[in-house]
Amino acid sequence: MSQSFDVVVIGAGPAGYVCAIRAAQNGLKTACVDNWKNPDGKHAFGGTCLNAGCIPSKALLESSEMFRKTQHEFTAHGIKVGNAQMDVSVMQARKSKIVSSLTGGIAALFKSNNVTGIRGTARLLKNGSVEVTDSDDPKKKDILEAKHIVLAPGSEPVELKIAPFDREQVVDSWGALEFAATPKRLGVVGGGVIGLELGSVWQRLGSQVTILEAMDNFLFMADQQIAQAAAREFKKQQLDIRLGAKVTGVDKSKSGISVHYEDKDGKHDIEVDKLIVAVGRRPAIQNLLEDGSGVKLDQRGFIQVDEECHTGVKNIWAIGDCVRGPMLAHKGSEEGVMVADLMAGKVAEMNYDVIPSIIYTWPEIAWVGKTEEELKKQGVKYKSGGFPFAANGRAKAMEAAAGMVKILAQADTDEILGVHIFGPMASEMIAEAVIAMEFRASAEDIQRTIHAHPTLSEAMHEASLAVDKRAIHAINR
Repeated sequence: MSQSFDVVVIGAGPAGYVCAIRAAQNGLKTACVDNWKNPDGKHAFGGTCLNAGCIPSKALLESSEMFRKTQHEFTAHGIKVGNAQMDVSVMQARKSKIVSSLTGGIAALFKSNNVTGIRGTARLLKNGSVEVTDSDDPKKKDILEAKHIVLAPGSEPVELKIAPFDREQVVDSWGALEFAATPKRLGVVGGGVIGLELGSVWQRLGSQVTILEAMDNFLFMADQQIAQAAAREFKKQQLDIRLGAKVTGVDKSKSGISVHYEDKDGKHDIEVDKLIVAVGRRPAIQNLLEDGSGVKLDQRGFIQVDEECHTGVKNIWAIGDCVRGPMLAHKGSEEGVMVADLMAGKVAEMNYDVIPSIIYTWPEIAWVGKTEEELKKQGVKYKSGGFPFAANGRAKAMEAAAGMVKILAQADTDEILGVHIFGPMASEMIAEAVIAMEFRASAEDIQRTIHAHPTLSEAMHEASLAVDKRAIHAINR
């Protein structure tokens, strides 16, 4: 059977479903094809983010943080709770309810915007049409014809040959969200965003967590002053983070897992009950493209696109994790909006210089723009200002005074080049910096913006003042 559309989007993650909705809002007859199935066998839209990534991980992070507060902060407020215990099954049920609500919400949004949601595995054919194989009946195939095709297949975890996933002892990020009980000893391979977040969840609930990171620098992609401050705080939280630790082998037995690794001091072994492998993600493009489709891949397996996410093949676009740039849900969503508008003949663009990055540990880490290391490497003259949350009244009232806000500005023009935050609610605070940089604001612009008192955002105000050695509530250096 053949169906015709103006737009067919392959993939219903944050890039794909947003693109489909905006395309339909632009008056284009749109279909969105996705093959995601959850462990219960049920289909769901939302891709990795809603089903096995962003949303479920934040639900567990929130629950585990509440548990941590009962143990370490409530007494400071005069709250006595006795011997607090965590019921992991209830926590997991809450997470699943949130996920189900949001994925079901996408189906409702499709319906209200007249997007045709199709459950199946899609493949771009060399003749420019899309073949869809029914997820429940592989023998059933349909052909979709479209004026425009958007590739948004998302990404998948990188698997190590020396530590293949078995969904029981050695798991990927999805498996780490499904533990039925708190592991006594938990190993994490990879000290990036995913490794830190998942390690934090289970450490708060009682796991002895060891994170093995192959890089010598902690959070090499972040501003190193911020990264070092975070490393000190995580050490206080008893997260055992070992840098320059390259895993060389994994041996499994009924009693646990032996993880072998090497660092500058030689060879070592650790024994764990569960092992999370979080060493990165790669485009999920297996069987996506028929030979001769014309869509090209780079050396790392990403689909090649221009600044407007066009593949170079007429009316075929690619967005999200399968193309260059950070693998972030909000980046993919905004690419989806841009492409949907371009397909409708509208003017659209995307500013890749102001995409915020966030790590949802506690305290949180968030940044946008250039790091101090990048500015030095590029020879850019800059000035820097920082302000500690220890001097912020709201943070102290929250028992969350660790961390700081750091602002980097161009030395001559005062334009803000980067903002880096390690502290409470950094994920929310970074939005002010993103807006400021989108409008090419100066540090002085933030200095002259009135910030309510007492708020965490005052730390942003004070950091902007510190750029010019004018901070009011801190010693200027």
